[in-house]
Amino acid sequence: MKITVTGSLGNIGKNLIPILTGAGHEVTAISSNIERKADIESLGAKAAIGSVSDSNFLATAFSGTDAIFAMTPPNLGGSHIIENTTNAGKAFAAAITASGVKKVVMLSSVGADVPGGTGPIEGLYHIEQIYSQLGDVSVTFLRAGYFYTNYYNDIPLIKNAGIIGSNFPATALIPLVHPADIAAAAAEELQQPAAGNKVRYIVSDYRPAADVASAIGAAIGKPELPWVAFTDEEALQGMVQAGVPEEIAGLYTSMGAAIRNGAIQQDFVQTAAPVTGVIKLEDFAKEYAAAF
Repeated sequence: MKITVTGSLGNIGKNLIPILTGAGHEVTAISSNIERKADIESLGAKAAIGSVSDSNFLATAFSGTDAIFAMTPPNLGGSHIIENTTNAGKAFAAAITASGVKKVVMLSSVGADVPGGTGPIEGLYHIEQIYSQLGDVSVTFLRAGYFYTNYYNDIPLIKNAGIIGSNFPATALIPLVHPADIAAAAAEELQQPAAGNKVRYIVSDYRPAADVASAIGAAIGKPELPWVAFTDEEALQGMVQAGVPEEIAGLYTSMGAAIRNGAIQQDFVQTAAPVTGVIKLEDFAKEYAAAF
């Protein structure tokens, strides 16, 4: 097959591309950074350098492709993020239509069924709606959990304050996922025949926030590391003081509130909370300790 992968050599792409090239597929990887070209080629893929917001570039890159892994960049810019994300989805959709691709695997998120109030996930809701209207295209909406790797952002908090936390309680259950498990699921879906639209959840573990603190704490030699539930205002101000742009901080605060009230997890739970990834929280904690 000819398969095009967006997302360059990020946490997913660096795992996905070798799976596909190893299976004998002809892979093109899209990146906005020309410096990635050699690294992409070293994995046996071709590089297409350009902006994923440019539908003409995308249409050229998608031309002749059997299947696409469609990943819109997170946090496009420091402002108007939901609008920018949605517009990137529109550019993808226009390119998919223009190129005649019949199979798309879209990286979405747990909670993308909810129209609003979910922070950055709202942009993926809009893109799912756009892709659902594509004619004669089979789309797998790959709804991923909360990336384990996001917890690397908490290393300064752990080192400076001796705590980890967010604006939801230690009892809140979080669908978690490792990027390598996303890559494995995406590879499976990309290699399947086009057969209509479907939702597939990809979650590696489903655990209370308290377990995140205890697993990471045990791995880094801080077994008493507590999970602290911040107020929305404390979470927002903490991120802003750490240098996160205010709009992004506001979106992540909204996402935490939606985890707290269960809106993000609701459809996942109603579909029997499928946990199919193989890399569990304690496995990731070992990786965390190596980076700490």
